[in-house]
Amino acid sequence: MEVMKVIILGFVEGLTEFIPVSSTGHLILLEEVFTLGGGPGFRETFMIVIQLPAILAVVFYFWSRLWPFHATVDTFETCVLWIKIGVAFLPAAVIGVLLHSTIEAWLFGSTTVALALVIGGFALLGLEASSMKPRYLDANEITFGAALGIGFFQCLAMIPGTSRSAATIIGAMVLGANRRAAAEFSFFLAIPTMVGATVYQTYRTGLNLTGVEWAYIGLGGFVAFVTAYVVVAAFMNYIRRRSFRPFGYYRILVGLLILLIALL
Repeated sequence: MEVMKVIILGFVEGLTEFIPVSSTGHLILLEEVFTLGGGPGFRETFMIVIQLPAILAVVFYFWSRLWPFHATVDTFETCVLWIKIGVAFLPAAVIGVLLHSTIEAWLFGSTTVALALVIGGFALLGLEASSMKPRYLDANEITFGAALGIGFFQCLAMIPGTSRSAATIIGAMVLGANRRAAAEFSFFLAIPTMVGATVYQTYRTGLNLTGVEWAYIGLGGFVAFVTAYVVVAAFMNYIRRRSFRPFGYYRILVGLLILLIALL
């Protein structure tokens, strides 16, 4: 039974990590139904660490864009892109370390997730209804100032249910990126963000896990990796022709449903 829970959670992580619906929010809600066993710190570590293999799916998919010495890219331009990603990562790195324990203690719950889903859904719909003309048509065109701004938007994702991808995509589009550039920069920014979160969470709790618990994390991570790779490819193809409105409606519907269940 525990193996099936791990597979389900890994699949949901891979499915929701890169679309703007909040993977952490979905995992929190699912984990209330499929409660994981294990010792102290296992649940928290599992929720964070299985996101890392999903992030590796981005590295594999965008390898030709991200590796500075790939034959198809300009080495200098790609190195500058990585510096911009580093700049965007800084706000979450600082604020995350300072507020992580407080957020975990006070905001990890179904009501917070529901409210964040609804608010984020309306934000996506509002953004799609606006008439802003994008200035950045490619992730490489995003400036250092815009990258830092996207980094501060990413900090909103510390609230469970907000969605890291939704926060950064919305931030990038508000600051002038089109859908494709916003999604790409969001995916690239996920790499240092989730590596940092994984290292930090492992340092806090993961060193005390048993071999069986690490095996469960490995299984969940593998499922997340495979699922995420498929989702990234499909999502990038989707946004070339369609809007984020369906994700906005989905967030609102799920959020209201959670609030209704809580009231009843």
